[in-house]
Amino acid sequence: MGQINVTSTPLEGLYVVEPTTHSDARGYFVETYNQNDFHEMGLKAIFVQDNQSLSVRGVLRGLHFQKEYPQVKLVRVVSGSVFDVAVDLRSGSSTYKRWFGVELSAENRKQLYIPEGFAHGFLVLSDRAEFCYKVSDFYRPDDEVGLAWNDPEIGVQWPGVIGEYSGSSSADGYLVNGEPLLLSEKDRRQPTLAAILSCDGNAAVQERRYDFSSDKGRLET
Repeated sequence: MGQINVTSTPLEGLYVVEPTTHSDARGYFVETYNQNDFHEMGLKAIFVQDNQSLSVRGVLRGLHFQKEYPQVKLVRVVSGSVFDVAVDLRSGSSTYKRWFGVELSAENRKQLYIPEGFAHGFLVLSDRAEFCYKVSDFYRPDDEVGLAWNDPEIGVQWPGVIGEYSGSSSADGYLVNGEPLLLSEKDRRQPTLAAILSCDGNAAVQERRYDFSSDKGRLET
C-alpha cells in the first residue's frame, strides 16, 4: 500500500498520479496500477479495457469522449512525451468548460486520472510517443463524440501551436514548432461545444441535444 502520490488539480475529480519508483544499479521497478492503492485514495473506477497508441511528433488527438457510455480514464506515456488535456463538460460543475493540461512522459512517469464527464486529448511533443490508457467502459465507436481541439470558448493553450481560429477544427493555417499540425480526418471536422449544445444542424452533432447536467456527460435524443 501507499505506492502512489495523488495530486489534486483545479478541476474537481481530475488528479495527477505519480507511482513510487524503486531504483537501484540494475534499473527500476514501478507499479503502474494497483487497485487497492487507488481505491484507498478514493479513485474507485473499475477498469475493463487497456489501450495503447503510437504517434509521431506534431500529432494531436482529441478532444474525445463517449456520450451514452462515459469512461473514467487513467492515462500515461511509456515512450516519449505528450501534453495531455482534459476539459470539464459537466454543466453542474464549478469548473464547467475549463481545461487542465500536464506533460506526461516516460521520464516523469506521471499519470492523469480523468473522471466521467470530461473530454480528453493530447499533443505529441517528442519524435514518437507511445500512449497507454485504462478505461472504465469499453470503446464504442458509435458512441464516441468529438469536440474541436481549438474551440475558442474552451481556449486550450497547446504548447508550440501557432495559428488563428477560422471557424473550424481543421489544422489548416496552424503550425506546431514550425511544422504542420497532424490531425485525423475526423478531428479536422469536430464541432465546437456551442455547436453541440445548440444543435445547429452540423452533421457531427447529428441533430441531438447534449445534457451535461450530471457528471455522466450523457446525451439526450
